[in-house]
Amino acid sequence: MTPPRFDPELAPVIEALRALRPSLSRLDEIPGRRELNAADAWTVAELAAAYPAHRVTEEHVGELPLLVLRPAVSAGVLYYVHGGGLIAGSHLGQDARNVLAWAGETNLTVVSPGYRLAPEHPYPAALEDCHAGLLWTAENCAGPVVLGGISAGGGLAAALTLLVRDRGGPALAGQLLVCPMLDDRNDTPSAVDLDGHGLWDRTANGIGWTAYLGDRRGTGDVPAYAAPARAGDLSGLPPTFLDVGAVETFRDEVIAYAGRIWQAGGDAELHVWPGGFHGFDSLAPAARVSQAARTARLSWLRRLLGQ
Repeated sequence: MTPPRFDPELAPVIEALRALRPSLSRLDEIPGRRELNAADAWTVAELAAAYPAHRVTEEHVGELPLLVLRPAVSAGVLYYVHGGGLIAGSHLGQDARNVLAWAGETNLTVVSPGYRLAPEHPYPAALEDCHAGLLWTAENCAGPVVLGGISAGGGLAAALTLLVRDRGGPALAGQLLVCPMLDDRNDTPSAVDLDGHGLWDRTANGIGWTAYLGDRRGTGDVPAYAAPARAGDLSGLPPTFLDVGAVETFRDEVIAYAGRIWQAGGDAELHVWPGGFHGFDSLAPAARVSQAARTARLSWLRRLLGQ
């Protein structure tokens, strides 16, 4: 099947990125991917210097680090989980800077957990870390809490939303899921048809899920808290924003998740960005479709928070 074309502004960007950062094809390539991600990381001092309008600190819950960026006057909290396929990435990486580029306009405090990574720390380590950080955030940061994340972080955010729903709190004002990684089965038409395309294809996705779940991946022994697409009940969730590129692995699982929230009587806003690859708006921020994606997220956050 012929896949959709990349947006004309995005096509040269992804060609250059694929030359520098090819998609994963084996588990033993994980250390190399981590090195690439680590090269993008900043120190807390560098973040503080780059964002003087925020008070930037690193807090700790046991051994879990939390990056906290507070504006002078905070309207609430965006608890934002970084991406990296469950195997790489950092709370001090590019995601922290990307989210400030758009969420900072809403005067939200941003908290990002440095959760443990697979395969050294398989499920449920990352989820437990994100939960511990969310509990700290609810106790130490004033205002409504929006739970969000990108890619693997979006999947963890969706799983954490299910977890706190079932445990009775803390209360969430909404969940913001940016190209989330939701389904370990990795068998949707977009996953199959786009294998070999983009920066995170079906092969790489299988590696990430295998690292996180081991032999359970793709079996009937995967709980919803590990892969949110497995959830039998999506009722009782807070208002949800989801977006995804039309030319990426996660397209169809994200569309299906939004549909199931609606079918359960929930509130969901879904955007499928034409010609978008995985993470396009952070990797090609000047493209018009990237600007539209950020504008849509900001509009949803402002409506959600009554701004």
